[in-house]
Amino acid sequence: MSGPRKRWRRFATSAAAASVAVLVLGALAPAGAAPATVNGMPVDDYVARYDHPMGSQIARVEGEHSTAETQAVAAGDTAAAATVEGIDVSGHQGNVDWANYWGQGKRFAYVKATEGTYYTNPYFAQQYNGSYNIGMIRGAYHFATPDTASGAAQANYFVDHGGGWSADGKTLPGALDMEYNPYGPTCYGLSKSGMTAWIKDFSDTYHARTGRYPVIYTSTSWWNQCVDGAFAATNPLWIARYASTVGTLPYNWGFHTFWQYSSSPIDQNTFNGAYDRLQVLATSKG
Repeated sequence: MSGPRKRWRRFATSAAAASVAVLVLGALAPAGAAPATVNGMPVDDYVARYDHPMGSQIARVEGEHSTAETQAVAAGDTAAAATVEGIDVSGHQGNVDWANYWGQGKRFAYVKATEGTYYTNPYFAQQYNGSYNIGMIRGAYHFATPDTASGAAQANYFVDHGGGWSADGKTLPGALDMEYNPYGPTCYGLSKSGMTAWIKDFSDTYHARTGRYPVIYTSTSWWNQCVDGAFAATNPLWIARYASTVGTLPYNWGFHTFWQYSSSPIDQNTFNGAYDRLQVLATSKG
């Protein structure tokens, strides 16, 4: 086991405790100030060391090919049809100015809650409650590390630390972030069938806990290398491709639900449908 993996385990208990405290405070005070330290480490150092934002490893391996021009094309292409603009954030964004993004027309947000079973976002309360309070439809996401714990264990950790779902019309189903391994083999040492089983374990556990199947976030290249199962019948697809079109989708998905088309200056996403369809996603069990 590598040094960072060992350190992750030492931080797990204190990080989880800190996150629970933030969530409790956040329910009462949406500003949700993050703790100054986590297990003696300054909170932003903790985030910098252990938090992998959604798409960070896809950009690292596949490249970030969006430019101001391609971002404009992406927004223009989707504007021709009914779509909704949104963003996703993690601990790296710290306290987010939600009024600013609301003013830019962003109407939904996904907020990182957890990674593996060792990390919780210390800014989660401010981000999750703040996006809700400004009027956005919001959800939480989990960065998967299939070589550190089972799918079921990570799904339970996610639900227990902010990744649940409620039928309030403003909460999206949780998202499972499946992308390249930050520390080792691309597919985390699993065969395609092993990775499929891991994802199914996570998805089924999340469904049992919440009544919803998680959205699956991934890139076509990573998925085709690492997974051989079909999830289109149950799990909405969030495709990552930093270009002017979504391109070819992973196996068996005929359409995408979300598209992350740029990571600059913040992760930019569109929902593939009108606002009322986004509301349906936030309210309908399945």
